[in-house]
Amino acid sequence: MSGTPSGTHSSPAPGSATAEAIDAAEAHSAHNYHPLPVVVASAEGAWMTDVDGKRYLDLLAGYSALNFGHANPRLIAAAKAQLDRVTLTSRAFFHDRFAAFCEELAALCGKDMVLPMNTGAEAVETAVKTARKWGYRVKGVPDGAARIVVASGNFHGRTTTIVSFSTDEEARADYGPCTPGFDVVPYGDADALEAALTDDTVAVLLEPIQGEAGVLVPPAGYLRRVRELTAERNVLFVADEIQSGLGRTGRTFACEHEGVVPDLYLLGKALGGGVVPVSAVVGDSDVLGVFRPGEHGSTFGGNPLACAVALEVIAMLRTGEYQARATELGTRLHNALADLVKADGPVRAVRGRGLWAGVDLDPAVGTGREISERLMSRGVLVKDTHGSTIRIAPPLVISAEDLDWGLGELRGVLGMA
Repeated sequence: MSGTPSGTHSSPAPGSATAEAIDAAEAHSAHNYHPLPVVVASAEGAWMTDVDGKRYLDLLAGYSALNFGHANPRLIAAAKAQLDRVTLTSRAFFHDRFAAFCEELAALCGKDMVLPMNTGAEAVETAVKTARKWGYRVKGVPDGAARIVVASGNFHGRTTTIVSFSTDEEARADYGPCTPGFDVVPYGDADALEAALTDDTVAVLLEPIQGEAGVLVPPAGYLRRVRELTAERNVLFVADEIQSGLGRTGRTFACEHEGVVPDLYLLGKALGGGVVPVSAVVGDSDVLGVFRPGEHGSTFGGNPLACAVALEVIAMLRTGEYQARATELGTRLHNALADLVKADGPVRAVRGRGLWAGVDLDPAVGTGREISERLMSRGVLVKDTHGSTIRIAPPLVISAEDLDWGLGELRGVLGMA
C-alpha cells in the first residue's frame, strides 16, 4: 500500500472524530505520554489510517516492535490459529508451544536457555536479578555487594530499579529512593568502563545502540573491547537488544556488527511482532541455570499465544529476508539523510545503522516535537526525543518508494525540497 495520504491539518479540526477521541482520552487517562494528535483506527504494512480516514506513513514502527509491519499476514494467522486453541495456562502447567519456543529462540541466539517474560522492562529486571544471583552463587561476590556497570544516556525501561540508574532526570524525578548497586560510565568509553570494574562487578549492561538517546552508535571496536574486558574480569556482558535486535540494524542482533556474542541477550518488542507483548532473557545454562523453581516467575510469561506469535517471528528471521531489507533500505535511508547535512543547514547530524536513524536538527528550524507535528500534517509519523532530535525507524517491510516519499516530505518540512 503506498501513495500520498489525504489531509494536511497539523491539529485536529474541531468536531472531528480525531478531536473527539483525543478529548475523551485526555479526560480519563493519566498524562504519562504526550502523543502526537493522531488517532489510529487501522493499519497495514507501513501505513496507518486515522478515525477521520486520513492515511499516514509510519516511520516509527512502535519503537521497533513493528519490524514486520502492521497486520503482518503470517503473524496474524499464527495469532488467530492459537486463539482458537488455548491462550493462557500460567507457568503452573506446560503447554504444547512452550518447548518449541524456547528451543527455537535459543537456537536463533546460539544459546542454551530462555527465560520468557512479557515486556522489555521485565526482561531487564530479570537480567538484573540473574546477574546478581549468578554473582553470589557462581562468582562468589559477598552477599549484598554486587555491582552492575551501566552507561550514561541509557534507556532500559521505566521500573523503579531501572530508572534508578537512568541519567535522564525526567525519568528519575520524584521516584526515589533509588535502588543501589549500579555504576554509571560514559557510553562508548571503554577506558572508563574498565576503570569501573571491580571484584564485586557482576555484569555490564549496555544497549549496542542507544535508541531513546537518539540512535547513538558507539565507536568502532567498543563492543569488542567490552566483551574482552568482561571476559577477563569474569563479568557478564548483558546486551539489551530490545530495540536494536531482530533485524532492525541489518543483522539479527546489533552485536553481530562487531562479531560479539554477549552472555545474555535481552529481547522484546519485535519478538511479539506488534501483536502481543513478548520478551525474553536468553543465555547459556551456566548463567540462567542459577534459577530454581519459585525464585522468579510471571503468570503471562511464555504463554501459548505469545509463543505461537514469537515462533512465527523466529521463522521469519531465519529466512534472512528482513535483515537483508534493513541493510538495503538502510543504505538508501542513510544516503538520503547524509544529503541533508550541509554547512549552516537545518540538519546538524545523522546517526544510525540499518533501517534506524537519529536526526539532530538545528533548534532554529524547530524542536523535534514541532518537526514531528509538521511531518504529521504531511502524512508522515516520526517521534522526537531530547529536544531537537527525531528518530526514524520504519517497518522493515516498507517499500523503497514509500521510504523515498517520506524522506521527501522531511526535506519539504525542512525547506530543502
